[in-house]
Amino acid sequence: MRVLRFAFAAAVGLSFSAPPVVAASEKAAYEDREPRPFDEARDAMADVDAALARAETRGVRALLVLGGNWCHDSRGLAAKFQTPDLAALIAEKYELVWVDVGRRDRNLDVAKRFGVGDLLGTPTVLIVSPAGDLLNAESVHDWRDAASRSEAETLAYFSGQAG
Repeated sequence: MRVLRFAFAAAVGLSFSAPPVVAASEKAAYEDREPRPFDEARDAMADVDAALARAETRGVRALLVLGGNWCHDSRGLAAKFQTPDLAALIAEKYELVWVDVGRRDRNLDVAKRFGVGDLLGTPTVLIVSPAGDLLNAESVHDWRDAASRSEAETLAYFSGQAG
């Protein structure tokens, strides 16, 4: 009888102390669905040049997002850009370029080209005229908390910057 009570107590104790396997797998599944648009193999400066040329042809602005796939906030902004309202706004008003900056140690020449000397975090967002003028110098570093921003706030910002 004592062995039976011990076995029951041990089983109950284990069921309460074991981490929830479902929660971990759900988290992993969610992270797998997050976009990872940053490609270290791309020629970032050539992508920027092509976007500026397309922006001039279309009469829109270039939107350069400097970040990395390792960064929760970079992926969070990318996910927001896939929502219907933001996807439509970005497609209509911008030429979007994802610039992989690694851990702020790659493609830093893109930021410097537009007068941004240091990346304080990721993502760093540059809105650039087709002529190459940085239009949001005061807010390039403001998106380091992009994942926690609401879709409405994100839409308002990019709507206001669209010109």
